[in-house]
Amino acid sequence: MDQDIIVIGGGAAGEAAGFAAAAVGAPAVLVERDLVGGSCPFWACMPSKTLLNSAARRACDPAYEWSRASARRDWMISREEIDYPDDSGHVRRMEAAGTRVLRGEARIVGPGTVEVLTDSGMESLSASNVIVAAGSQPFVPPILGIDDVSYWTSREATSTRELPSSIVILGGGVVGVEMAQVFVRFGVRVTLVEGGERILSRDHPLTSKAVSDQLGEEGLILRTGVTAQRVRAGGAGRIVELSDRSTVEGAELLVAVGRRPADLRALGVQEAGATLDERGAPAPDDQLRIADGLFVAGDAAGGLQFTHVADYEGGLTARVAAGRGVRADLSAVPKVTFTDPEAAAVGLTVQEAQQQGIDAFEISRDFASTGKGQTIEGARGHLTAVVDRERKRLVGAFAACPGAGELIHEAVLAMKLDAPLSALADTIHAFPTAARVMGGIYQEAAQQLA
Repeated sequence: MDQDIIVIGGGAAGEAAGFAAAAVGAPAVLVERDLVGGSCPFWACMPSKTLLNSAARRACDPAYEWSRASARRDWMISREEIDYPDDSGHVRRMEAAGTRVLRGEARIVGPGTVEVLTDSGMESLSASNVIVAAGSQPFVPPILGIDDVSYWTSREATSTRELPSSIVILGGGVVGVEMAQVFVRFGVRVTLVEGGERILSRDHPLTSKAVSDQLGEEGLILRTGVTAQRVRAGGAGRIVELSDRSTVEGAELLVAVGRRPADLRALGVQEAGATLDERGAPAPDDQLRIADGLFVAGDAAGGLQFTHVADYEGGLTARVAAGRGVRADLSAVPKVTFTDPEAAAVGLTVQEAQQQGIDAFEISRDFASTGKGQTIEGARGHLTAVVDRERKRLVGAFAACPGAGELIHEAVLAMKLDAPLSALADTIHAFPTAARVMGGIYQEAAQQLA
């Protein structure tokens, strides 16, 4: 046994596990079949946020061309003048830290035993602990005709070097709205189809409205409350028939309706003693253990699909495997959508809190009318806090405004530490900032509780 830990999957969770294992002195091997680093640096977070920054520049300067945005994105994902990203930097850093990287397809064949099919043949590994961090894949719904036409997932959308003349986007979640803003700001005719009544349906309704209004002002064609029933070639390239019997069309079709975790059954976790439900999903404990010496982390764990959660869980599982007595605390996880306006959230909406039996109330401020908002031409958005009346604690915070992704972390920390609202209300916030607006909301809530 040459290692204490085997990590299957080299995305955000796997990388974090590999680095954490090295940091605590646990010999480890990381098995990855594709790119070490996973989706975030090559196909998701980093390229999309780079393109959003370029799109923001384009909104201010029409001379900012797609060729410049594409080249900058290619630099970001280590794909300059080559067809596929180069992950050698990730590999070098991992191996320099002390964790071996093995290229290949892994499958668990027994407790602590993993077989890896490499270009050189089959290699058998054994270790005291195995961490499954196999990630997730874009979900493509069973729409009639979808297999008969070419379509994009997030990978093609964030890596394209050529702008389509038009595009239909299925899904109004984070990927859909972020890429919609990128494309619409570069002059693409964008139609977004969302089956629910609003985009960003898991966020605060005021956030959905702010982002929707901004995108509509920029030229997005938004269709809500309808779903795709059939896809066929024709028109501009792809014709999508909707549930209300209307059609939309685009030169390209982006399917952005969510992601599905890797199939743990195919990875053989049951061979190592894991029990899965009828959908193949695990039920990890508070140390992300699913059997003796077997852990899951990141998207494979079946929880929140955020890079920061994957990073947290990967590091935690490696420390647990190395004998540290740490436990996962996912009670206050922030999420951010990097549109203009930026949207951030943590915790429960007032409706969600009340459904859980919490005597909750919320206070909101229109961002445009605040001191910070008045300094920004065309400002729109909101800031909202949700408070547990009985416990006098913050249970949710939401913002749609410039810098929302930064200011939300005060609320994250307050919820993690279970800080009394009075402490937030007594905190001095610089003027004029959005954080000060949130501070004013805390003060008003504290007065209501007095």
